[in-house]
Amino acid sequence: QVQLVESGGGLVQAGGSLRLSCVASGTTFNAMGWHRQAPGKQRELVARISSDGTTTYADSVQGRFTISRDNTKNTIYLQMNDLKPEDTAVYYCNGHRFQVVPGGGYWGLGTQVTVSS
Repeated sequence: QVQLVESGGGLVQAGGSLRLSCVASGTTFNAMGWHRQAPGKQRELVARISSDGTTTYADSVQGRFTISRDNTKNTIYLQMNDLKPEDTAVYYCNGHRFQVVPGGGYWGLGTQVTVSS
């Protein structure tokens, strides 16, 4: 079946970096991306990348985070630099096989990112 498996989360000090990975299996995706959800807050889009490499970023992470994909490995990455405490959240991998449907598609189980002050 279709699976999205995230890895790379952890605890890091403010100003540090982490790289998240998401390996997809069972299908290929058109658009893939990362969302995050902090306790008591709505899940929000962090970054998305299309099959042709077009990227979209939330304003809050623009210039600090970079999304990329390796189609030969069916994998996407999120390089997170200059991390801030407000980046603390569970980060979820998301994939859309065809057109993007907000809140839809396939989801991974998430990986925790915690940024300490």
